[in-house]
Amino acid sequence: MKLQNKIIYILLTAFIGYTLLFSGFIYYSISRFAFTDFYKRLEIRAIATAKIELEKQKDSNVVQQLRQDYLEPLTNEQHIILEDIEQENLIDDHRLTSYNKSFLREVVEEGIGTYSHQNTFFYGTIYKTEDQKEHLVILSAENYFITHHLAYLRNLIFTSLAIAFLLIVIFSVMFSRKIIEPIQNIIKKTKKIGSENLHMRLEVPENNDAVRELAQTFNDMLNRLETSFETQKNFISNASHELNTPLTSIIGEADVTLSKARQPEDYIESLQTILGEAEKLQQKTQALLLLAQTGFDGKRQKFGKVRMDQLILDVKETVEKIQTKNKICLDFSLLPENPLLLKVLGNEQLLHLAVSNIVLNACKYSDGKPVNIALAVMDGNIIIIVKDDGIGIPPDEMEYIYDPYFRASNTINHEGHGIGLPLARNIVRIHDGELKVSSSLNRGTTVEIRLPKGDFVL
Repeated sequence: MKLQNKIIYILLTAFIGYTLLFSGFIYYSISRFAFTDFYKRLEIRAIATAKIELEKQKDSNVVQQLRQDYLEPLTNEQHIILEDIEQENLIDDHRLTSYNKSFLREVVEEGIGTYSHQNTFFYGTIYKTEDQKEHLVILSAENYFITHHLAYLRNLIFTSLAIAFLLIVIFSVMFSRKIIEPIQNIIKKTKKIGSENLHMRLEVPENNDAVRELAQTFNDMLNRLETSFETQKNFISNASHELNTPLTSIIGEADVTLSKARQPEDYIESLQTILGEAEKLQQKTQALLLLAQTGFDGKRQKFGKVRMDQLILDVKETVEKIQTKNKICLDFSLLPENPLLLKVLGNEQLLHLAVSNIVLNACKYSDGKPVNIALAVMDGNIIIIVKDDGIGIPPDEMEYIYDPYFRASNTINHEGHGIGLPLARNIVRIHDGELKVSSSLNRGTTVEIRLPKGDFVL
């Protein structure tokens, strides 16, 4: 949860900081505009007042009428006019003791001066009449906009900041839950997975692409680890079990033969028995080593472009040389027109070994009945289906079919080592593919191989 809290704090700080700066800028800009605008309004009223009271002419009546019609009175508006002044004595004039001296000095030096005290704003100017006499005009009023509108704006900004803060908190929590919690869940579940429960997998979310890819990648890694652990775990037990039988036969035959002197033909028969058991031992050892070498480690093999229709034809030719009595039927009716769609990135020798093992099993357990092989391309995958009408697999033994050296209870009359299907599955997994087996007792078995189509330029 530390990472989640840290992200919430960062988001809160960033959004609140930006909101405060933006709100402060708005408040400052409106305040400055309010000050400038109000001084301008005081200036207009000061000039109008001077014209009305100092210039007793027809124009002043017009100005007075305009002021009454268009210039609304300001709050607590007051003015003072000192006629025919002497600027050098103006600052010390007893009539001006209530005004700020720096303000009066600014009016004398610049001709115009402004200042504010609390909410009251002052504007002063030196006004010259037509007779070139100078008069001091000071007009003051309370800035209603500052006291009311800016206060309203300030309250509005604080309220908006509170709402924004609440929304930011909600957004940050939702964001952290959407992004961080799935990762936290992956971390928790990952800690629970060990060598004793490698079958466990992470849940793959549907909406979050990044987390989905992470979970899928981790699950793929678990698939590789589980297969490697199973291979290593079964290697010693399978080797000791499967190699013990021919070794026992060899040792027993040798002991019996050497127990007393025999005729030459007895020795020949004994050596032939020992040779047969030794050959079985060699075959099992090679098969076991090959299975261990294909323990889902794709880095050991060199991959290239493999055209699967040609591979199927080669497998058919190989199997027919071994199983001469069986008939293999090919179905290429669903092949695409573009031959590049039939190519996969893989190791041709390993793929040939995997498919030929499956086809050999189909021929062996179908007792001379036809074996059908179909090849198709669908949804970016190359699909191989091998179907036979043989003895099938008992339903309660289906879960053991991938265990090395496991043979179903109804295969007593058929020779084999129980190594072909586990070996084929390992090879298919090396190529990021999938192997599925479905079977019905005494009705046959169907094996489906799905391999990803290679991304080659069309």
